[in-house]
Amino acid sequence: MVMYEKTAAKFQGKFENLPEGHLLVNLGPSHPATHGILQNVIQLDGEKIVDAETIIGYVHRCFEKLGERYDYNQFLVCTDRMNYVSTPLNNIGWILAVEGMLGIEVPPRVTYVRMIISELSRIMDHIVCQGILGVDLGAFSGFLYMFHHRENIYTIIEKLTGARLTTTFCRVGGLERDIYPEFISDVKAFVKGFKPVLKEFETLLIRNKIFNERTAGIGGISAEDALAYGYSGPNLRAAGVAHDVRKDSPYMFYDKVDFDIPIGEDGSVLHRTLVRIEEMWQSLRIIEQLVDGIPEGPFHANVPHVFLPDKEKVYNNMEELIYHFKIIMHGIKVPPGEYYFATEAANGELGFFIVSEGDKSPWRVHVRRPCFWYYQSFPELIKGGLIADAIATMSSLNVIAGELDC
Repeated sequence: MVMYEKTAAKFQGKFENLPEGHLLVNLGPSHPATHGILQNVIQLDGEKIVDAETIIGYVHRCFEKLGERYDYNQFLVCTDRMNYVSTPLNNIGWILAVEGMLGIEVPPRVTYVRMIISELSRIMDHIVCQGILGVDLGAFSGFLYMFHHRENIYTIIEKLTGARLTTTFCRVGGLERDIYPEFISDVKAFVKGFKPVLKEFETLLIRNKIFNERTAGIGGISAEDALAYGYSGPNLRAAGVAHDVRKDSPYMFYDKVDFDIPIGEDGSVLHRTLVRIEEMWQSLRIIEQLVDGIPEGPFHANVPHVFLPDKEKVYNNMEELIYHFKIIMHGIKVPPGEYYFATEAANGELGFFIVSEGDKSPWRVHVRRPCFWYYQSFPELIKGGLIADAIATMSSLNVIAGELDC
C-alpha cells in the first residue's frame, strides 16, 4: 500500500488531466507479461502508447547492504537471487572478483569447469528468453519444445552442485566439489541432443513469416542511444555494437577459445532474438572446445587460508582443523583496496565493485547489473507503438526483476 501511494503521488502531476479519450493503465506490477514484479504506468490513446513511466523496486532486497555483513563466500547466496534464470553466471562473476583481489590463480581444471557451466547457463537463460517471447506473441510450441533441454541442463547442474535454481556454485579458490564421474558424457549428450532442437526452433520461430513480420522494426534503438543508456550484452549487440566482455576484456580462458560475436542492426525485437539464437550456437561451440580437454588436477587452489579443507582431514589432522576454525570464525581476509571486475553474463556486463578494509566482510559492495541500465530506455522504446508491441519489447529485453532491483 505504501509503495502504491508513493507511486500514485509521483505520477499524479504527470498524468493528471488526461486528454479526452486517453486512458491510463498499469502494466504490472503483477501481470503475466512483466516477467517479474515490475510496474509500468502507460497512457493510451486507443491502442497507441502516448507516454509511459517505469517503476522499479518491488523486489529490492538490500543485497548490496547485506554484502557489508556477509563474508565473501556467504554473499554467493545473494548473487543466486539476482538473475535467477542463470545463477552460476552470477556466482562465477563474484568469485572471480574476490579471487582477483586475493591474487589467487586457480588450477586449469577449475577454469574449464567454470567456463562450461557458464556457457550452459547462458544457453539456459536464452532458452527462457526466446521461449517466453514466443509465448507472449502466441507461439507456444517453441517454448515447450526447448524447455525439455533446459531441464537437461538443470539435471547436470543439480548433479554437480546439489541444487537446481539457487546453486551457490563455486567457492573462493576453486569449486565446492570436483565434477561427478559422468559430467563429461552428460555435457556431450546435451550438446548432441540440443543442436537439432535449436535448428528446428529456428524454423519454428525465426523462419516463421508471421513472427518475422510481427517483430521486425518494433522496440528498436540506435547504437548511439544504446550506448548512452548503458546497454551491454545481447541487447547492445543487437543494436550493432560489437562489444562482448569475453572478447574485449578476456577472463578465464575465453582468449584461448574460438567463438564469434553475433551482431544485429536496428536493435529491434527481431534482431535481439536473432542475436540470442546465434549466441546459443556460439556457446555450444565453446563447450565443444572445452569438454574433451578438461585437465586432470585438483579442484581448488592450494590456499589453505581461503579454501576449507576436506572434512576427513579436519577430523584427523590438527593443521586442517585450525584452518577450518579460522576460516569459519574469522573469514577470508581480503587485502584493503578497491576492485572492479566484470564478466559477460547472459544479459550483459555483470560487474562487482568491492571495497575492502581488510576485514572478513567487504566495506562496500556495488553490483552493476545489466537489466538496470537498459530498462531505463523502456518508455522510449514503446512510445508511439501499440500496447501489444510493448509486451514484445519487454520480453525481448529479457528484464529479470531480481537482477533489476538487486
